[in-house]
Amino acid sequence: MKIRNIQENKFAISMLAIVGLLISTFFIGYVGRWAFGLLGFDIPLLVTLLFGAIISATDPVAVLSLFKEYGAPRRLTLIFEGESLFNDGTAFAIFLVFLEVMLHGFHGTTTVLQGIFAFFTMIVGGGLFGLLMGFLFSKLIEWVKGHEHLEITLTLLVAHFTFLLAELISEELVINSYHIQISSIIATLVSSIVMGNFGRYKMSAGVEEYMEKFWSYFAFLANSLVFILMGLLFTSLSIALHVAILPILITIIVVVVARAVSVYCSIGMANLNQSEEDIPVNWQHLLSWGSLRGAIAVIMVMLIPDDLSLPNWNYEFTIKEFITAITIGSIYFTLIIKATTIGKVIHWLNIDTLLPHERMSYFKSKALIYQSLNARTKELFEHQYINEAQYKSLTEEHQALYQNICRQCNEKNKDSSHVVENMLRIYTLALQKRELKEIFRRAEINENIYKKNLLILETQTERIEQDRPQLESLNTYLDSWVGKINLIIKRFFSSSSNLSETQELYLYYRTQYKLVSKVIDDLALIKKSPLIEIFDDPKAFQNVENIYQYLQSKTVQQMADEIKSNKDLVDEMNAQSAKALLSITQADTLKDLHKHEIISSKLYVLLKKEFNDA
Repeated sequence: MKIRNIQENKFAISMLAIVGLLISTFFIGYVGRWAFGLLGFDIPLLVTLLFGAIISATDPVAVLSLFKEYGAPRRLTLIFEGESLFNDGTAFAIFLVFLEVMLHGFHGTTTVLQGIFAFFTMIVGGGLFGLLMGFLFSKLIEWVKGHEHLEITLTLLVAHFTFLLAELISEELVINSYHIQISSIIATLVSSIVMGNFGRYKMSAGVEEYMEKFWSYFAFLANSLVFILMGLLFTSLSIALHVAILPILITIIVVVVARAVSVYCSIGMANLNQSEEDIPVNWQHLLSWGSLRGAIAVIMVMLIPDDLSLPNWNYEFTIKEFITAITIGSIYFTLIIKATTIGKVIHWLNIDTLLPHERMSYFKSKALIYQSLNARTKELFEHQYINEAQYKSLTEEHQALYQNICRQCNEKNKDSSHVVENMLRIYTLALQKRELKEIFRRAEINENIYKKNLLILETQTERIEQDRPQLESLNTYLDSWVGKINLIIKRFFSSSSNLSETQELYLYYRTQYKLVSKVIDDLALIKKSPLIEIFDDPKAFQNVENIYQYLQSKTVQQMADEIKSNKDLVDEMNAQSAKALLSITQADTLKDLHKHEIISSKLYVLLKKEFNDA
């Protein structure tokens, strides 16, 4: 998750992850105890509060995949992801506080103050330690750049080392007779965010795609193992099913209501903050329902001591067995009922409604597909795959479909010029992002210039999708507290650069020129390609062309001004860039020769060594 996304939704995320989780925990604790009493179970308040902390944390992995599958809005997905990531750490901290009270007893105000102190040290300490580990491993990845397997291994180690070291520090750190604990989950989360925002740009070009697939599979594998473990835990419980069934059912009801109360209360408070866009009511309904529970709850249950007991606990089963039963029952409910109905709930709440540019894309994409089918049908006939009668039949069918979809498009999109222009601008921004990544891969620009350009392109894309005016500059982001912290961090931890400010500014302008020129060339090709079927509004097309032609002339002038005032510095930098680019071209050519078996592996190694030693 990107820091910029957290900054844009910081209040909503923090209200859900902290305030919402606290509301849910105490609601489940008090209402759950009352509900169990109606069934004849005298469950101590500390037990229900401990369970409330366990079950209030949401699982991001399953829900995010469902949100993406059913087309939930980007901002809603980001808010839920942010909540799920941060409430894990909050829940774990509260869980440890309650568990500590159960193990060592409650001693009035002293215990309350110690609990509050422990909660904040875990959150703050975990965050600071996570920052340290994240930046440390980012630097390690930069040092081993070019060794792909080491880079992937370090992304795996950062999570494990951060968690284990945080646990070790929590065991040993004592200041002025106070036992200081830091949250290992918060530390791991923060270190991962740092890796995602800083460390990933220090990796070799070919690693990123492989890394995403690796971590996607690893997350799937870890979740699968946790759920297998959950089944084994449930079958090993000594508590009889006929005894546990009623508490499980009442727990499910209490947890569902608690989630709704926590969401509506916390989002209601978040919407009072005018600095962020309000969260609609239908989004709140989905956040209330689409809250699956998973791995973190099972992990916390396993941390409860087997012999944990309280003076007034008089049941044959232990506290751990009771909490395990109702926790697993609640998780099964979210997986079997909630997960299978999220798609219907999204549709029922009209959250999957297409945006104007998506609706236009729907019709125009189908029109393009039908035209492509006709062209392909003609090829099949010419190569004698089908006879003349079949050719005529298929052509008439596709042509009818094409005319029908064009008619629907005209009927439902009366004033389409603005929408087509937005579609074309989104397309050109995506083209620039691909080209920017390739420029960075070829080492034509450094990390700072890459990030700055990428931030501009991503911000423009998001604002077009939201049909909002473009920012005049990046000062809106950089003037925020997160933007300033981000800028300070970049100065200390970004890759060192041998370029002067003048050289870096010229390089920035040159990159802008390359991106804009790429778009202008591509727009010329679109006019002669099937894509013109989608971007078929001459006025919209001309507007976008004019924008990029203006940007091109502007960047040319800016480059000329820099060359005029700093010719020697620019020439020196251009010579260095050319040398680096030629070196990469040499390596790429050698790889292609080996890939196409023009040279043997032995010859490839020999030539590679010669070029590296030269």
